Amino acid sequence: MTLFVVQDQQLKAVPTTSFAQEGVLERKHLQAMLHRDTSPLGEDLLVLREEFGQWQESQRRIDLLCLDKSGSLVVVELKRTADGGHMDLQAIRYAAMVSSMTLDQAIAARQQTLGADGTADEARSSLLEFLELDSVDDAELTGEVRIILAAADFSPEITTSVIWLNRQGLDIRCIRLRPYKLGEQLLVDAAQIIPLPEAADYEIKIREQAEETRKVKTKRQELIKRFWTQFIQRSTAHTELFAQRAATTDHWLSGGVGRSGFALTVSITEDRARVECAIRIGKDNAQANKAAFQALLAQKAAIEKAFGGALVWDALPEKISSRIHIDKPDGGWRSPEADWPAVQQWLAQTASRLEKALSGPIRALPV
Repeated sequence: MTLFVVQDQQLKAVPTTSFAQEGVLERKHLQAMLHRDTSPLGEDLLVLREEFGQWQESQRRIDLLCLDKSGSLVVVELKRTADGGHMDLQAIRYAAMVSSMTLDQAIAARQQTLGADGTADEARSSLLEFLELDSVDDAELTGEVRIILAAADFSPEITTSVIWLNRQGLDIRCIRLRPYKLGEQLLVDAAQIIPLPEAADYEIKIREQAEETRKVKTKRQELIKRFWTQFIQRSTAHTELFAQRAATTDHWLSGGVGRSGFALTVSITEDRARVECAIRIGKDNAQANKAAFQALLAQKAAIEKAFGGALVWDALPEKISSRIHIDKPDGGWRSPEADWPAVQQWLAQTASRLEKALSGPIRALPV
C-alpha cells in the first residue's frame, strides 16, 4: 500500500523510509510513543508495565504489558524491522508466562509504571477508572491473554503462523507501522493487517463455530470411548475376541477369525449397531475377495443355521472387499446410556455367534 499526498492537483507518492534510517529506536522511541498513546494499535489500552519481566528463571521482557477494557491482558511485542523476526514465538511465550497473573499483581505492575512516587492506591484507582468500575471487588481479570504484534512489516512466515494460530482459538493481531518521509516530517501509517478490520467479525464467528464443532466432536468421542470401555468389559462373558483391545474413539472394534484377510468387526453409529465379517484378502486383490465371498455364499444355509438366523450378504461388486453382516437398528451411541448394556450385550453375543458360524468355513477356504 502506498501513501499519497495531494500536490498541484496530483497524487504524488510519499517515499517510504525505515525506522533505522530515521534513527527511531525500538525501545527508546517506538515503545515510549506507544506507551504514551496506544491508539495506533487500534484500541484504548492501559499500560500496566513497560519491559515487564517479573518471573523466575527468565530474563525475557514484554515490551508492553497492557489491559483492555474487558479485563483481558494484552501482550504487545514491537519490532522496528520489516520482517518481524521471531516476534510471534516470543509473544506466545510471554502470553503463557503472564496467563496466571492476578489482579493484585496487575495493580503492582501498574504501580511501578507510575514511578517512584506512585502508590498502590493510585495504581488501583487508575485501573478501576480505566475499567469503569467503582470498587476493586467488582474488578476481575478474565484469565485470557491477547497478543498484538506491531512492526514495520511482517514476513510470510509470521502472517501464515498468525492466521493459523487464530484459527486454533488464539487472539493475535498484526499492526503494521510503516514509516514515510514527507520533507522533514516523519509519518507513520498504522494499519491492522491481521485480521483485516472488515473481516474481523466474520473471522470471530468462524472461530466460534469451529470451537463449537470441536466441543461437539470431543463430546461424541468421549461418549464413544465410554461405550467401548463398557463393551469390552461386558463382552468377555461371551467371547475373547475383544478382550485384548483398548477402548477407542472410533466407531468400530475389530477382531480376527483365525485367518488373514477376514476381520470380525463390531460397529456403532448414532442409532444402529452392526456385527460384520469383512473380506479383504490383499488390498488390491478383488478377484480373491469375491471368490472367497462366493465360496462362503455357497454355504449360506449351513452358516445361517449355525449362526441361528438370517444374515445380510453384501458382495459389494463396486468395491474390492465384500462383507457378511447383521444390524440392530434400534441402538447406537446416541441411545440413552441406560440402554447401552442391551446394545453391548447384543454386539458381544452376536459377534460370538458369527465367529463360531464362520471360523470353520473360513479356515477351510482354498483361497
